[in-house]
Amino acid sequence: MTKGILLHEPDDDVGVAVMDLAASAEVEAVTLEGEPVTVVTLVDDVPLGHKVAMRDLPKDKHIIEYGEEIGYAYAAIKRGAHVHVHNIKSLRWSGKSQIIEHQED
Repeated sequence: MTKGILLHEPDDDVGVAVMDLAASAEVEAVTLEGEPVTVVTLVDDVPLGHKVAMRDLPKDKHIIEYGEEIGYAYAAIKRGAHVHVHNIKSLRWSGKSQIIEHQED
């Protein structure tokens, strides 16, 4: 199995594509130390260096990368989806700095 997603922290909501990834591929996500975390089936093509959702992310959820909030989901994001400017917004200028909690349905 291809190790194609790098997680800075094992619990991050998004990982970084370490190569161009194709939709429908099953790709392993690993930590910086090379420890396996999960396998993700991609729902989109994801270019090298772009983010991949590690779990379903509801609209307005704050996104965690590097163990820190980096933005919020502008739209709902499916596990395995490409995460980029079309579905995530920075918290820096958004006025959404308060943590938003979501319950699982």
